[in-house]
Amino acid sequence: MAKLTVYDHPLIKHKITRLRDKNVDSKLFRELVNEVASLMIYEVTRELPVIDVEVETPLMTCKGYQVSGDSIAVVPVLRAGLGMMDGIMNVIPMARVGHIGLYRDPKSLKPVEYYCKLPGSLEEKFVILADPMLATGFSAAAAIDLLKKNGAKKIVFACILAAPEGVKALSELHPDVDVYTAAYDEKLNENGYIVPGLGDAGDRIFGTK
Repeated sequence: MAKLTVYDHPLIKHKITRLRDKNVDSKLFRELVNEVASLMIYEVTRELPVIDVEVETPLMTCKGYQVSGDSIAVVPVLRAGLGMMDGIMNVIPMARVGHIGLYRDPKSLKPVEYYCKLPGSLEEKFVILADPMLATGFSAAAAIDLLKKNGAKKIVFACILAAPEGVKALSELHPDVDVYTAAYDEKLNENGYIVPGLGDAGDRIFGTK
């Protein structure tokens, strides 16, 4: 069974409340998404592998720890996942980056793949899949299918909002993938949107509506 982590930090709660406000413009919305992503990434990477190194301080040589860029990959789901990338990469700039393009069919609500470009040697990497919304869970599951098909063994999913339906579906389809979310909302509406939610994250990030 996958682990679900819901953040309860006051700063994250504050920023999520601002993200929900329909009067927040795209510029501020993008900034808030990246700020939340930066705050989340510390816990998301808690199990990130490190290597032992020696470091020379002004006084002596001692043992230290280092994260290798080859050990971590960040893969946003296009297009909305791009909105989290600056916040994530500000914290782990050494990470390799891939992209998965999916869109949700408006009638079936099922994901349709249109792009996939991933770093090599995924089987050796800690992979963070990033998408602001976990709604039905179908897009996240399809993206994870692609990651596993390309060799990924250790995958975590990071989102801004999650609905119970999406968490349940993802847990059933990929019980080995832990989910990290800044907020856990009430449900999906008849159109497959998270409520109370924050609207369409991609549209609000890029100002397309």
